[in-house]
Amino acid sequence: MENYKKIIEDIYLDVKNVNDIGKVANYIPELAFVDSNSFGINITTINKESFGIGDFNTKFSIQSVSKVLSLTLAYKFEGAKLWERVDVEPSGNPFNSLLQLEADLGKPRNPFINSGAIVICDVLLSHLENPKEDFLEFCREVSNIPTLEYNEKVAQSEKSSGFRNTALCNFIKSFGNIKNDVDAVLDFYFHMCSLEMTCKELSEIVLYLADDNFTTHKGKRILTMSQAKRVNAILLTCGFYDESGEFAFRVGLPGKSGVGGGIVAIHPDKYCIAVWSPKLNVKGNSYKGMLFLEKFTSKTASSIF
Repeated sequence: MENYKKIIEDIYLDVKNVNDIGKVANYIPELAFVDSNSFGINITTINKESFGIGDFNTKFSIQSVSKVLSLTLAYKFEGAKLWERVDVEPSGNPFNSLLQLEADLGKPRNPFINSGAIVICDVLLSHLENPKEDFLEFCREVSNIPTLEYNEKVAQSEKSSGFRNTALCNFIKSFGNIKNDVDAVLDFYFHMCSLEMTCKELSEIVLYLADDNFTTHKGKRILTMSQAKRVNAILLTCGFYDESGEFAFRVGLPGKSGVGGGIVAIHPDKYCIAVWSPKLNVKGNSYKGMLFLEKFTSKTASSIF
């Protein structure tokens, strides 16, 4: 950890002063109120050592990073059957694109683009008695953080402006790949994306993808080693929308971004690292977050390749 600390401090100071050419995701109105200069990093190793710098203890809406958790829970319920409903291929299109759904007959390319995550939410609705409460309880158990909550303002803000997601859900429904009520699926989806965490909490909640021996405080495994391997593979190839290849090329770790400006990256058998900087590049990924992680894996030589 001592080695990581010095490197993180140096890169943090370097990247903090970089001219950030990104823009906050103001198409979700509530996100426009976030301090655009926020910048935080936290690393947690599989030995539970932790180090943070900057705004690492400030809560933010993790948005699409939550799709890692919803996929995990759906995979626990469905096993390999899940891939009949959603594919595991990179999309090559923007995260909210409708184009491929027509050609693919309503089967989304992967679980991390919006259409795929909406299908995952539909799967969870079929399994959970109280979806929003049960999903939140699952996240609390995995993280051992009983205070995790949705940001209701962000959820309602997404609901009021989520016309594209409404269109996606209805379009998939027309192919028979949404089984539940569209409004119920979307309400769950918007709340899931509004989940709030700090960088520290985010780096802790995905440790089950880095640590083969991970169990919750109740002694439960989250995924089998085989399942965790597959989730990491999809994160590497699909975790950054149509910039996933660029992230694999520059950073070399499985990871997931969200339009709230958060990124979490996973080095199997070593650590999880979370970065938050709200200004996004044109692909919808945190500009400074990408830059920091590229410099970090270069300096530490800790790409998986």
